[in-house]
Amino acid sequence: MMEFLYFPEDKSEYIPSVIMLLIFMSMAIAATIFIRKHSAKELHKWENEEPILKETNKQGNGTGSTKN
Repeated sequence: MMEFLYFPEDKSEYIPSVIMLLIFMSMAIAATIFIRKHSAKELHKWENEEPILKETNKQGNGTGSTKN
């Protein structure tokens, strides 16, 4: 009936699968931490540049565009 399922009698066959699972989970956690830290740095950088951008927009950006 369920021949496609394979449950080994020798439980030591699970060891490589568990090791691979732990490796990939730790890599996923590390990637998530890296992305969150990088995102926080970019947000901090953007918050510090925002007043400069507002001042630049008030003064004009010097592109030579004219209003009609």
